[in-house]
Amino acid sequence: MLDRYLLEKSKKVREVVAGKFQQMGLKADQVTWLGFMLGMCALLLIVSHAYYWALLFIILNRLADTLDGALARLNGPTDRGAFLDITLDFLFYSSVPLGFAIADPVNNALPATVLIYSFIGTGCSFLAFAVIAEKRGIASSTYPSKGFYYLGGLTESSETVLLFLLMCLFPEQFFWLAYGFAALCVITTMTRISAGITLFSSQSK
Repeated sequence: MLDRYLLEKSKKVREVVAGKFQQMGLKADQVTWLGFMLGMCALLLIVSHAYYWALLFIILNRLADTLDGALARLNGPTDRGAFLDITLDFLFYSSVPLGFAIADPVNNALPATVLIYSFIGTGCSFLAFAVIAEKRGIASSTYPSKGFYYLGGLTESSETVLLFLLMCLFPEQFFWLAYGFAALCVITTMTRISAGITLFSSQSK
């Protein structure tokens, strides 16, 4: 919901930083992998109950995620880069609730499971829509620079990151944060399924 506005507002800054990275000889895929490694550090820190440090590494992960795309546009986007970006993003998203479940299995295991399940719903509907949209030559006017059809929703990357930051700031509230966000993810999944059925039913096979 907030992604397109935040991406638009931060575009110039991202382009400047990406330009510096390009001068240093960094490639987009390298930044993508670096971001993923930072995200895995966040997982280990959550498991260790070092929540404030985990918050820092989550922010660093997301900064890397915004910069790899800007760097890819400077060097020329690739299918490999788009594949790595979305794959590692989804692995990172699931790793945060996994970390909280391991850190406190008695209180967090069930809400973490429900949250990860809701991520499956948003992720599957997102990717399935992108696959069919690509097959039918449907482009996104909202995110034209993406390497695939980026279908928005109530819970996108920005909202998910905000959730993770709140979890690190208030780990004792994980139960309510996880269930509340899972409910929003269900709404997002339902709206995406509805959008897919409506659009693809009106398109010729």
